[in-house]
Amino acid sequence: MIAVKTCGKLYWAGEYAILEPGQLALLKDIPIYMTAEIDFSDTYRIYSDMFDYEVNLTPDPAYSLIQEAIGLMKEFLIDRGQTLRPFSLEIRGKMEREGKKFGLGSSGSVVVLVIKAILALYNLSVDQDLLFKLASAVLLKRGDNGSMGDIACIVAEDLVLYQSFDRQKVSSWLRQEKLTTVLELDWGFSILQVTPALKCDFLVGWTKEVAVSSQMVQQIKKNIDSNFLTASKNTVVRLVEALAQGDKEKVIERMEQASQLLEGLSSDIYTPSLRQLKEASQDLQAVAKSSGAGGGDCGIALSFDVQSTETIKNRWADLGIELLYQERIGHDDKS
Repeated sequence: MIAVKTCGKLYWAGEYAILEPGQLALLKDIPIYMTAEIDFSDTYRIYSDMFDYEVNLTPDPAYSLIQEAIGLMKEFLIDRGQTLRPFSLEIRGKMEREGKKFGLGSSGSVVVLVIKAILALYNLSVDQDLLFKLASAVLLKRGDNGSMGDIACIVAEDLVLYQSFDRQKVSSWLRQEKLTTVLELDWGFSILQVTPALKCDFLVGWTKEVAVSSQMVQQIKKNIDSNFLTASKNTVVRLVEALAQGDKEKVIERMEQASQLLEGLSSDIYTPSLRQLKEASQDLQAVAKSSGAGGGDCGIALSFDVQSTETIKNRWADLGIELLYQERIGHDDKS
Protein backbone atom coordinates (compact mmCIF):
# COMPACT_ATOMS: atom_id res chain seq x y z
CA MET A 1 0.00 0.00 0.00
CA ILE A 2 1.40 3.41 -1.05
CA ALA A 3 0.31 6.58 0.78
CA VAL A 4 0.51 10.18 -0.49
CA LYS A 5 -0.96 13.47 0.73
CA THR A 6 -1.79 16.97 -0.52
CA CYS A 7 -2.26 20.23 1.37
CA GLY A 8 -4.76 23.06 1.14
CA LYS A 9 -4.13 26.65 0.06
CA LEU A 10 -5.23 30.22 0.75
CA TYR A 11 -4.64 33.45 -1.18
CA TRP A 12 -2.73 36.33 0.36
CA ALA A 13 -3.20 38.71 -2.59
CA GLY A 14 -4.06 38.80 -6.28
CA GLU A 15 -7.54 37.26 -6.16
CA TYR A 16 -9.76 37.75 -9.22
CA ALA A 17 -7.00 39.49 -11.20
CA ILE A 18 -5.26 36.10 -11.43
CA LEU A 19 -8.13 34.92 -13.66
CA GLU A 20 -6.52 36.93 -16.48
CA PRO A 21 -3.41 35.60 -18.30
CA GLY A 22 -0.07 36.99 -17.10
CA GLN A 23 -1.42 38.20 -13.77
CA LEU A 24 0.18 37.52 -10.37
CA ALA A 25 -1.08 36.12 -7.08
CA LEU A 26 0.54 35.21 -3.77
CA LEU A 27 -0.72 31.98 -2.17
CA LYS A 28 0.21 30.07 0.99
CA ASP A 29 0.04 26.34 1.57
CA ILE A 30 -2.13 25.23 4.51
CA PRO A 31 -1.02 21.90 6.06
CA ILE A 32 -4.52 20.51 6.43
CA TYR A 33 -4.22 17.38 4.36
CA MET A 34 -6.06 14.99 2.12
CA THR A 35 -4.50 11.53 2.02
CA ALA A 36 -4.69 8.68 -0.47
CA GLU A 37 -3.76 5.03 -0.21
CA ILE A 38 -3.32 3.11 -3.45
CA ASP A 39 -2.33 -0.41 -4.41
CA PHE A 40 -2.67 -2.69 -7.42
CA SER A 41 -5.84 -4.78 -7.30
CA ASP A 42 -7.85 -7.33 -9.32
CA THR A 43 -10.44 -4.69 -10.22
CA TYR A 44 -10.71 -0.88 -10.06
CA ARG A 45 -12.05 0.28 -6.70
CA ILE A 46 -12.33 3.96 -5.74
CA TYR A 47 -13.51 5.24 -2.37
CA SER A 48 -13.65 8.77 -0.92
CA ASP A 49 -14.86 9.60 2.58
CA MET A 50 -16.83 12.46 1.02
CA PHE A 51 -19.36 9.79 0.02
CA ASP A 52 -20.86 6.71 1.66
CA TYR A 53 -20.19 4.33 -1.23
CA GLU A 54 -17.37 3.19 -3.52
CA VAL A 55 -17.23 2.98 -7.32
CA ASN A 56 -15.19 1.52 -10.17
CA LEU A 57 -14.51 3.40 -13.42
CA THR A 58 -18.16 3.38 -14.51
CA PRO A 59 -19.00 7.13 -14.67
CA ASP A 60 -20.55 8.38 -11.43
CA PRO A 61 -21.54 12.06 -10.95
CA ALA A 62 -20.20 12.29 -7.39
CA TYR A 63 -16.87 10.73 -8.35
CA SER A 64 -16.52 12.45 -11.74
CA LEU A 65 -13.56 14.64 -10.73
CA ILE A 66 -11.60 11.66 -9.39
CA GLN A 67 -12.57 9.46 -12.36
CA GLU A 68 -11.53 12.13 -14.88
CA ALA A 69 -8.16 12.52 -13.14
CA ILE A 70 -7.70 8.74 -13.42
CA GLY A 71 -8.71 8.87 -17.09
CA LEU A 72 -6.12 11.51 -17.89
CA MET A 73 -3.44 9.59 -16.02
CA LYS A 74 -4.26 6.42 -17.95
CA GLU A 75 -3.62 8.37 -21.17
CA PHE A 76 -0.38 9.76 -19.71
CA LEU A 77 0.82 6.29 -18.63
CA ILE A 78 0.01 4.68 -22.00
CA ASP A 79 1.99 7.42 -23.77
CA ARG A 80 4.88 6.61 -21.40
CA GLY A 81 4.75 2.96 -22.46
CA GLN A 82 3.33 1.71 -19.17
CA THR A 83 1.15 -1.41 -18.98
CA LEU A 84 -2.03 -0.45 -17.11
CA ARG A 85 -3.24 -2.53 -14.19
CA PRO A 86 -6.37 -2.06 -12.01
CA PHE A 87 -5.89 -0.50 -8.59
CA SER A 88 -7.67 0.26 -5.35
CA LEU A 89 -7.67 3.93 -4.30
CA GLU A 90 -8.93 5.29 -0.97
CA ILE A 91 -9.12 9.05 -0.32
CA ARG A 92 -9.63 10.60 3.11
CA GLY A 93 -9.64 14.14 4.50
CA LYS A 94 -12.66 16.24 3.61
CA MET A 95 -11.33 19.77 4.26
CA GLU A 96 -14.76 20.50 5.72
CA ARG A 97 -16.72 20.24 8.96
CA GLU A 98 -20.38 19.29 9.33
CA GLY A 99 -20.83 19.49 5.58
CA LYS A 100 -19.36 23.03 5.36
CA LYS A 101 -16.21 23.40 3.25
CA PHE A 102 -13.27 25.40 4.60
CA GLY A 103 -12.50 26.86 1.17
CA LEU A 104 -8.93 25.55 1.06
CA GLY A 105 -9.05 24.33 -2.54
CA SER A 106 -10.32 20.81 -1.95
CA SER A 107 -11.12 20.13 -5.62
CA GLY A 108 -7.61 21.14 -6.67
CA SER A 109 -6.14 19.15 -3.81
CA VAL A 110 -8.01 15.95 -4.72
CA VAL A 111 -6.90 16.16 -8.37
CA VAL A 112 -3.23 16.58 -7.39
CA LEU A 113 -3.71 13.77 -4.85
CA VAL A 114 -5.02 11.29 -7.43
CA ILE A 115 -2.19 12.15 -9.84
CA LYS A 116 0.48 11.84 -7.13
CA ALA A 117 -0.97 8.50 -6.01
CA ILE A 118 -0.95 7.02 -9.53
CA LEU A 119 2.57 8.31 -10.23
CA ALA A 120 3.78 6.75 -6.96
CA LEU A 121 2.03 3.47 -7.78
CA TYR A 122 3.92 3.24 -11.09
CA ASN A 123 7.14 4.47 -9.44
CA LEU A 124 7.29 7.55 -11.67
CA SER A 125 8.61 10.94 -10.58
CA VAL A 126 7.78 14.22 -12.32
CA ASP A 127 8.91 17.77 -11.62
CA GLN A 128 6.69 20.45 -10.09
CA ASP A 129 5.77 22.04 -13.43
CA LEU A 130 4.68 18.76 -15.01
CA LEU A 131 2.60 17.87 -11.94
CA PHE A 132 0.98 21.31 -12.24
CA LYS A 133 0.26 20.77 -15.94
CA LEU A 134 -1.28 17.32 -15.38
CA ALA A 135 -3.60 18.57 -12.63
CA SER A 136 -4.52 21.73 -14.57
CA ALA A 137 -5.28 19.64 -17.68
CA VAL A 138 -7.87 17.62 -15.72
CA LEU A 139 -9.65 20.81 -14.62
CA LEU A 140 -9.37 22.50 -18.02
CA LYS A 141 -10.92 19.47 -19.73
CA ARG A 142 -13.83 19.79 -17.27
CA GLY A 143 -14.35 23.46 -18.18
CA ASP A 144 -13.22 24.68 -14.74
CA ASN A 145 -13.22 28.50 -14.57
CA GLY A 146 -10.51 28.83 -11.91
CA SER A 147 -7.05 30.38 -12.34
CA MET A 148 -5.18 27.18 -11.34
CA GLY A 149 -3.49 29.20 -8.58
CA ASP A 150 -4.70 26.60 -6.08
CA ILE A 151 -2.94 23.88 -8.10
CA ALA A 152 0.27 25.94 -8.22
CA CYS A 153 0.34 26.32 -4.43
CA ILE A 154 -0.67 22.71 -3.70
CA VAL A 155 2.05 21.21 -5.94
CA ALA A 156 4.71 23.52 -4.44
CA GLU A 157 3.50 23.18 -0.82
CA ASP A 158 4.94 26.60 -0.01
CA LEU A 159 4.29 30.35 -0.11
CA VAL A 160 4.36 30.98 -3.86
CA LEU A 161 4.14 33.78 -6.38
CA TYR A 162 2.07 32.39 -9.25
CA GLN A 163 1.81 33.89 -12.73
CA SER A 164 -1.25 32.70 -14.65
CA PHE A 165 -1.36 31.35 -18.20
CA ASP A 166 -3.85 31.68 -21.06
CA ARG A 167 -6.32 28.94 -20.13
CA GLN A 168 -8.40 29.30 -23.32
CA LYS A 169 -5.30 28.73 -25.44
CA VAL A 170 -4.20 25.64 -23.48
CA SER A 171 -7.78 24.29 -23.48
CA SER A 172 -7.81 24.51 -27.28
CA TRP A 173 -4.46 22.67 -27.41
CA LEU A 174 -5.93 19.90 -25.26
CA ARG A 175 -8.87 19.55 -27.66
CA GLN A 176 -6.66 19.45 -30.76
CA GLU A 177 -3.43 17.69 -29.74
CA LYS A 178 -2.31 14.57 -27.92
CA LEU A 179 -1.83 15.04 -24.17
CA THR A 180 1.90 14.29 -24.44
CA THR A 181 2.33 17.05 -27.04
CA VAL A 182 0.50 19.63 -24.91
CA LEU A 183 2.49 18.73 -21.79
CA GLU A 184 5.73 19.48 -23.66
CA LEU A 185 4.63 22.96 -24.77
CA ASP A 186 5.40 26.20 -22.89
CA TRP A 187 2.14 27.21 -21.21
CA GLY A 188 3.49 30.56 -19.99
CA PHE A 189 2.97 30.15 -16.23
CA SER A 190 5.49 30.43 -13.40
CA ILE A 191 5.52 29.21 -9.80
CA LEU A 192 8.16 30.90 -7.63
CA GLN A 193 8.75 30.21 -3.94
CA VAL A 194 8.74 33.30 -1.69
CA THR A 195 10.73 33.41 1.57
CA PRO A 196 9.73 36.28 3.90
CA ALA A 197 12.64 38.00 5.64
CA LEU A 198 10.63 38.83 8.76
CA LYS A 199 8.90 37.14 11.66
CA CYS A 200 5.14 37.08 11.89
CA ASP A 201 2.19 34.92 12.87
CA PHE A 202 -0.03 33.75 10.03
CA LEU A 203 -3.60 33.13 11.17
CA VAL A 204 -6.53 31.58 9.29
CA GLY A 205 -10.04 32.38 10.48
CA TRP A 206 -13.03 30.37 9.29
CA THR A 207 -16.38 32.20 9.15
CA LYS A 208 -18.34 28.91 8.84
CA GLU A 209 -20.19 30.51 5.91
CA VAL A 210 -19.98 28.42 2.74
CA ALA A 211 -18.97 30.28 -0.42
CA VAL A 212 -19.45 28.77 -3.86
CA SER A 213 -16.32 30.06 -5.57
CA SER A 214 -17.37 29.21 -9.14
CA GLN A 215 -20.58 31.22 -8.80
CA MET A 216 -18.80 34.13 -7.13
CA VAL A 217 -16.24 34.19 -9.95
CA GLN A 218 -18.95 34.22 -12.63
CA GLN A 219 -20.77 37.11 -10.94
CA ILE A 220 -17.76 39.28 -10.21
CA LYS A 221 -15.55 38.60 -13.24
CA LYS A 222 -17.51 41.12 -15.33
CA ASN A 223 -16.39 43.90 -12.95
CA ILE A 224 -12.69 43.32 -13.69
CA ASP A 225 -11.15 46.09 -15.80
CA SER A 226 -7.65 47.15 -16.83
CA ASN A 227 -7.30 49.55 -13.88
CA PHE A 228 -8.04 46.75 -11.41
CA LEU A 229 -5.60 44.41 -13.16
CA THR A 230 -2.78 46.96 -13.18
CA ALA A 231 -3.33 47.91 -9.53
CA SER A 232 -3.53 44.28 -8.42
CA LYS A 233 -0.32 43.28 -10.20
CA ASN A 234 1.56 46.28 -8.76
CA THR A 235 0.26 45.48 -5.28
CA VAL A 236 1.35 41.83 -5.45
CA VAL A 237 4.81 42.76 -6.78
CA ARG A 238 5.30 45.31 -3.99
CA LEU A 239 3.96 42.92 -1.34
CA VAL A 240 6.49 40.27 -2.39
CA GLU A 241 9.24 42.92 -2.32
CA ALA A 242 8.19 44.02 1.18
CA LEU A 243 8.23 40.42 2.41
CA ALA A 244 11.66 39.81 0.86
CA GLN A 245 13.00 43.01 2.45
CA GLY A 246 11.41 42.28 5.82
CA ASP A 247 9.55 45.63 5.81
CA LYS A 248 6.68 45.10 8.26
CA GLU A 249 4.97 48.46 7.65
CA LYS A 250 5.04 47.97 3.89
CA VAL A 251 3.65 44.42 4.22
CA ILE A 252 0.71 45.77 6.24
CA GLU A 253 0.21 48.58 3.71
CA ARG A 254 0.29 46.25 0.66
CA MET A 255 -2.04 43.68 2.24
CA GLU A 256 -4.45 46.49 3.06
CA GLN A 257 -4.25 47.71 -0.55
CA ALA A 258 -5.02 44.18 -1.78
CA SER A 259 -8.04 44.11 0.52
CA GLN A 260 -9.30 47.51 -0.66
CA LEU A 261 -9.01 46.42 -4.30
CA LEU A 262 -11.31 43.48 -3.56
CA GLU A 263 -13.77 45.71 -1.72
CA GLY A 264 -13.85 48.03 -4.72
CA LEU A 265 -14.42 45.14 -7.12
CA SER A 266 -17.65 43.90 -5.52
CA SER A 267 -19.63 44.40 -2.32
CA ASP A 268 -20.36 40.64 -2.34
CA ILE A 269 -16.76 39.67 -1.48
CA TYR A 270 -16.85 40.91 2.11
CA THR A 271 -19.73 39.33 3.98
CA PRO A 272 -20.50 40.82 7.42
CA SER A 273 -18.46 38.01 9.04
CA LEU A 274 -15.46 38.57 6.75
CA ARG A 275 -15.65 42.31 7.44
CA GLN A 276 -15.58 41.60 11.19
CA LEU A 277 -12.65 39.22 10.68
CA LYS A 278 -10.76 41.98 8.88
CA GLU A 279 -11.65 44.73 11.36
CA ALA A 280 -10.38 42.59 14.25
CA SER A 281 -6.83 43.62 13.25
CA GLN A 282 -7.51 47.34 13.62
CA ASP A 283 -5.25 49.30 16.04
CA LEU A 284 -2.84 46.33 16.19
CA GLN A 285 0.55 45.47 14.69
CA ALA A 286 -1.34 43.29 12.21
CA VAL A 287 -3.36 43.19 9.01
CA ALA A 288 -6.28 40.96 7.99
CA LYS A 289 -8.28 40.41 4.81
CA SER A 290 -10.58 37.99 3.03
CA SER A 291 -8.90 35.21 1.07
CA GLY A 292 -9.87 33.78 -2.29
CA ALA A 293 -13.24 34.38 -3.92
CA GLY A 294 -14.80 35.77 -0.73
CA GLY A 295 -18.50 35.58 0.01
CA GLY A 296 -17.73 33.34 3.00
CA ASP A 297 -15.17 30.66 3.86
CA CYS A 298 -11.87 31.94 5.29
CA GLY A 299 -9.98 35.12 5.93
CA ILE A 300 -6.34 35.55 6.95
CA ALA A 301 -4.25 37.74 9.22
CA LEU A 302 -0.56 38.52 9.55
CA SER A 303 0.42 39.62 13.06
CA PHE A 304 3.78 41.09 14.03
CA ASP A 305 3.80 40.77 17.81
CA VAL A 306 2.54 38.29 20.39
CA GLN A 307 -0.01 40.65 21.92
CA SER A 308 -1.57 41.44 18.54
CA THR A 309 -1.84 37.73 17.77
CA GLU A 310 -3.62 37.00 21.06
CA THR A 311 -5.94 39.98 20.62
CA ILE A 312 -6.98 38.88 17.11
CA LYS A 313 -7.59 35.32 18.30
CA ASN A 314 -9.73 36.57 21.19
CA ARG A 315 -11.67 38.97 18.97
CA TRP A 316 -12.30 36.24 16.41
CA ALA A 317 -13.48 33.85 19.11
CA ASP A 318 -15.92 36.49 20.42
CA LEU A 319 -17.28 36.86 16.86
CA GLY A 320 -17.74 33.11 16.42
CA ILE A 321 -14.88 32.94 13.91
CA GLU A 322 -12.91 29.72 14.31
CA LEU A 323 -9.10 29.78 14.29
CA LEU A 324 -8.54 27.08 11.68
CA TYR A 325 -4.74 27.32 11.47
CA GLN A 326 -1.82 29.27 12.92
CA GLU A 327 1.82 29.31 11.81
CA ARG A 328 4.86 31.23 13.02
CA ILE A 329 6.59 32.42 9.87
CA GLY A 330 10.32 33.18 10.10
CA HIS A 331 10.59 31.83 13.64
CA ASP A 332 12.92 28.95 14.49
CA ASP A 333 9.98 27.47 16.40
CA LYS A 334 7.26 27.26 13.73
CA SER A 335 4.54 25.73 15.91
